[in-house]
Amino acid sequence: MKFLFDSDTWQEIYGSIRKNKIRTLITIIGVLWGIFLLIVLLGAARGMENGFNKLFGNFATNSVFVWTQSTDIPFKGFQKGRRFNLNTNDIKALKSEYSKEIKFLAPRNQTNNLVIHNFKSGNFKVSGDYPVLDKIQKKKLIYGRFLNVNDIISNSKVTAISEDMYKQLFDKDVFPIGEYIKINAINYKVIGIYEPSNTIDIDGDTAYIPFTTFKKVYNKANKIDWMMITAHEGTDITQMEKDILRTLKSLHKVHPDDKRAFGSANLGENIGKITGFLIGMQFLTWFVGLATLIAGVFAIGNILLITVKERTKEIGIRRAIGATPKSIRQQVILESVFLTTIAGMLGVVFGALVLFFIDRALGVGPDAVLINPTVNIPIIMIAFVTLVVLGTLIGIIPAHMATVVKPIEALRE
Repeated sequence: MKFLFDSDTWQEIYGSIRKNKIRTLITIIGVLWGIFLLIVLLGAARGMENGFNKLFGNFATNSVFVWTQSTDIPFKGFQKGRRFNLNTNDIKALKSEYSKEIKFLAPRNQTNNLVIHNFKSGNFKVSGDYPVLDKIQKKKLIYGRFLNVNDIISNSKVTAISEDMYKQLFDKDVFPIGEYIKINAINYKVIGIYEPSNTIDIDGDTAYIPFTTFKKVYNKANKIDWMMITAHEGTDITQMEKDILRTLKSLHKVHPDDKRAFGSANLGENIGKITGFLIGMQFLTWFVGLATLIAGVFAIGNILLITVKERTKEIGIRRAIGATPKSIRQQVILESVFLTTIAGMLGVVFGALVLFFIDRALGVGPDAVLINPTVNIPIIMIAFVTLVVLGTLIGIIPAHMATVVKPIEALRE
């Protein structure tokens, strides 16, 4: 290790770099670009992944939505074009048959109504729901609470409304909790105010009332407009969707091949496609970054080979006055390590700066594209150490070339 602290060694390295400034600069840029590109691409991939995660928010991503449409195939005496509704018996049947697969099941009824408070009004969506909805799509409450089991049992006339509804219906100085609003000419007590979601939001500004209350007020009997089903982790959500539709077709006497009778949306399947895209992008990022990194390291090897060739006479003189092959080999390898280390450090710094500016430009606001584009410190350290190791290994080739030259032939050269 003495050669690391030998001033003569570093003077010779400095002299070699100074004689070939442009060549050295190009070499450093080549290696710098490799680790810079790797860090920026990995950071951008992470930022995009964070953006998708924010888009999904607190929504249970392994969910399926199911509703009825009209039949397309005549079956068991029923004509084509028959319309029908989901009902509470479907809920019981699905919970019984798929108890191991289904985590949450939320039957829902919805309509649009005029909502009034004093002299202010607005036309909003009204939704009859169970408390389980809050587990599928978590509501961020500003005041109060969401629906609970007691509201369902007692058919309470209570409602949770959005912040935008509150602003439109109430004066600024009015605290809404405990106040009453009219929906379809019936008074409902406001029990909660929730923030509008800037992620996936299938409801928008909605007044949520108990499912049982909705059923009585709007005379829905046992009918259901649609349902949201969330599966346990590890469940094949695509297969579960097929199984549920098959069961519902059997319950409602729909032809097994009828693809129009039921509508469905598989959120888990769509998210799986996005996740696959992100994994593919990360693989491509690693491939491109490492390939560029390795190309830069090979450039250092080529430059050092040229340098050794140009310094053949100098090496011969050093050998003639007593320099050992080991000392010459160490100097060439040390020069390779030095260049890769400097290039790696600059690449990391510039990469971090670019990610910082990307975050400032694209990671702020509700429409942010790349959120917090960062790279884990261990990954940076592994990339940096890999760069230095490759720089050391690639330096062995020109170092060996420098030591095999015989002094007499070198002087003659």
